[in-house]
Amino acid sequence: MINISQAQLIRGTKTLLDDADLTVYPGHKVGLVGANGTGKSSLLALILGNLQLDKGDFNLPAGWQIATVAQETPALEVSALEYVLDGDVEFRQLEAQLNQAQEDNDGHNIALIHGKIDAIGGYAIRSRAGALLAGLGFSETEQSSPVKSFSGGWRMRLNLAQALLCRSDLLLLDEPTNHLDLDTMYWLEGWIKAYQGTLILISHDRDFIDGIVDEIVHVEHAKLNYYKGNYSAFERIRAERLSQQQAAFERQQKERAHMQSFVDRFRYKASKAKQAQSRLKALEKMANLLPSQVDSQFHMAFREPDALPNPLVTMENVSIGYGDKTILSEVKLNLVPGARIGLLGRNGAGKSTLIKLLTGELAPKTGKYQPNPGLNIGYFAQHQIEFLSLDDSPLQHMVRLAPNAKELELRNFLGGFGFNGDMALSAVGPFSGGEKARLVLALLVWQKPNVLLLDEPTNHLDLEMRHALTMALQTFEGAMVIVSHDRHLLRLSCSDYYLVDQGAVKPFQGDLDDYHQWLLDAAKAAQPVSDDNNVKPAVDKKLQKRLEAELRQKVSPLRKQQIKLETQQQKITSRLSELETELADGSLYEAENKAKMTKVLNERTELTQAMDESEMTWLELQEQIEVIEQEFTLS
Repeated sequence: MINISQAQLIRGTKTLLDDADLTVYPGHKVGLVGANGTGKSSLLALILGNLQLDKGDFNLPAGWQIATVAQETPALEVSALEYVLDGDVEFRQLEAQLNQAQEDNDGHNIALIHGKIDAIGGYAIRSRAGALLAGLGFSETEQSSPVKSFSGGWRMRLNLAQALLCRSDLLLLDEPTNHLDLDTMYWLEGWIKAYQGTLILISHDRDFIDGIVDEIVHVEHAKLNYYKGNYSAFERIRAERLSQQQAAFERQQKERAHMQSFVDRFRYKASKAKQAQSRLKALEKMANLLPSQVDSQFHMAFREPDALPNPLVTMENVSIGYGDKTILSEVKLNLVPGARIGLLGRNGAGKSTLIKLLTGELAPKTGKYQPNPGLNIGYFAQHQIEFLSLDDSPLQHMVRLAPNAKELELRNFLGGFGFNGDMALSAVGPFSGGEKARLVLALLVWQKPNVLLLDEPTNHLDLEMRHALTMALQTFEGAMVIVSHDRHLLRLSCSDYYLVDQGAVKPFQGDLDDYHQWLLDAAKAAQPVSDDNNVKPAVDKKLQKRLEAELRQKVSPLRKQQIKLETQQQKITSRLSELETELADGSLYEAENKAKMTKVLNERTELTQAMDESEMTWLELQEQIEVIEQEFTLS
């Protein structure tokens, strides 16, 4: 097991860990969470041996093989497949030894090395590497392409494939989903679930963490705080602890004030001096409880658009493409105020092409495309970070947008996006990817768009900022079109999904779980069908009846649980409908009703999460039923 005891870790002038303890047992899957800059990546560096503790003990089992994702990918001529194979150092060493033995014509050594290669599964390694690359979105042709031909995001996928190919006891993953799309996320989640070793995962995607880990370590106040369960369980437990801590803090502050008052009044009075000194010592010994920090540092909110014309965009039988090549045909889609659309579809299906049409980067080839004259598009994509002026500060960027606004107003606005104090006046160049993304979002929000086009808006954003964005989107009055691999954001922000597939854009009748099933069915349909001429023998009627009775006995309790869940879902749906009616009332957004609005929004979020959990449980029950029915069919 991994054991960290009484650890202190200092980087520069900042203490990341102080008297911190942690134990990770073999085979456990742990999510490492905490605000940016608290030391999560430094902890992984410690485990890898790239950092040493300033004080305390760190122990890792001897002989453990560690796999992690490389952060740099040189522009190599070698093919993607061969680059991934390079990740298995032992296999490459044996391969080189085998080549040498063959050159030396050393039969004994050749046989010995063949045995070693077989023992590590070396004869299946190319097919495993190919399957990994296919799962991460590389076609057969791309697997043969040189590494240098891929963009930075795709090279990071190659590094991820290298790490996954390794036979490891411990897998360290630091934001593995940043450069993935939704389809690949589903695949990666399934792969990691089946991983048999120990996992430590850093991710800002709460659904991804929820689906994989069963333990959370929260890095906060230089401590490693352990929580049993997934991220959702951690949030609930921590909220309860913070509530209790706040009450204890307030109680302690009253006690401190009372004792301090006594000390101040009587410390120099002879008759009371001894008692005053006693209270002074008690004050010094009293632990300094920290007040709970429930509120996020981020407080973004979309400004009301200047106009909300209806419709905002009209499309009838539109075809879109590049040059002579048509990517999408007969697109019919109208954007109206309040539309909240999530675009689904496999990589390369045309989601970005549709977004480019809406931004004006592409003109329609045929059909009717009519944007309203009052259209004001707010477009967010990762490449827009490149257009920031690296020598200018966030405040200078804002002044260019709003030269007549007061500096205090702009600084208050930037503060909601985490640019407080000196940071608002610092050059953008040294900012992290997440900080630059926050600034691009701030610039977008200020311009009061009535249509939002968000292409992977959560890349590089931490959990707190993702939550702030998700909550802000709840009150956006215009139309939204979102492409994202963040399922939590999609679930809470989108009311309609459109599937981009085979050159068409059609409404998708279902939710994200249905989309996942659609992907699985599509992959299954693409597999070659093997001939099977075996005829299933007839089943005796008495045996058939007995098997049917056994089937009903096994399935009945599961069906009853499903009916309970369906009743619960009906109640939630009814209450959500009531909340939507309340949210449609314009008076709710007046200043005096802020508390009520917050309460309504929080209840809607809680109910939405409860619905997700209920539906997931229903699906798990359905899977159990289908497995039982399959066993019955096979028998």
